[in-house]
Amino acid sequence: MNRKDKDEEVEENRLNIQREWQAFWLAVGFLTRIPMLVRVDYSQPLMNQSSVYFPLVGLMLGALYAGLYALLAVWWSPLISVLLVLAFHLWITGAFHEDGMADSVDGLGGGYTVERRLEIMKDSRIGTYGAAALVLVLLLKVVVLVAVSPVWLGLLVAPAVSRLTPLCLMRWLPYVTDPDTSKSKPVAEGFSRERLAVAAIAVALLVLVFQVAMAALLAVALVVVVWGTMLKKNLGGYTGDALGASVVLSELVFLLLLAAA
Repeated sequence: MNRKDKDEEVEENRLNIQREWQAFWLAVGFLTRIPMLVRVDYSQPLMNQSSVYFPLVGLMLGALYAGLYALLAVWWSPLISVLLVLAFHLWITGAFHEDGMADSVDGLGGGYTVERRLEIMKDSRIGTYGAAALVLVLLLKVVVLVAVSPVWLGLLVAPAVSRLTPLCLMRWLPYVTDPDTSKSKPVAEGFSRERLAVAAIAVALLVLVFQVAMAALLAVALVVVVWGTMLKKNLGGYTGDALGASVVLSELVFLLLLAAA
């Protein structure tokens, strides 16, 4: 290899590292209210690339939740501390996934055709089904978190495990909503099997370290199979809201399994 080829290889490696760094921060900005600390040259391929970092962003959030809980637990009971952490979670994420949960349940519960279900899911208003599901999920999450021992473990690991689920659904199901009006369009198009494998390996290492691999595997598998089957039957595929709902559901199933253990 001559000097010119070496220089081109070095430059290509530098650009690849730069793109990965931007993709990570784009994932942070997409999933949270945390300001992006680097300049991101936004493009659809970069958004596709960012999906591999969703579990890592979840782990970052989990570290914030666990740290905040440890601080709050010095003064307040576990129940009060968990409620305050949940309030922080809803703020730092903009209730991004919870909104998808409410919209998905409204659509699946209130529509009798695929077109009508998708129409309801796009409506910014929340209906009875969505409101009931959202209240139930949040209450159950608080109760289960208090039952998990130690609480910080659930807060730390659950956000990372749950953000692997939508990546699996994106590989399994087709995208069915209007691509011109959906935030998930850039992620949905071009999500590669290789990047899913990287994300899955990273989550596997995390849950092995904390010895919660069985709960994590069951949670992701159950939600992918059960929720994915429902989506395929009722919508023919997934939407951005359905992906958000999958995060909420897999997080809750994971915490339920931890509490049972």
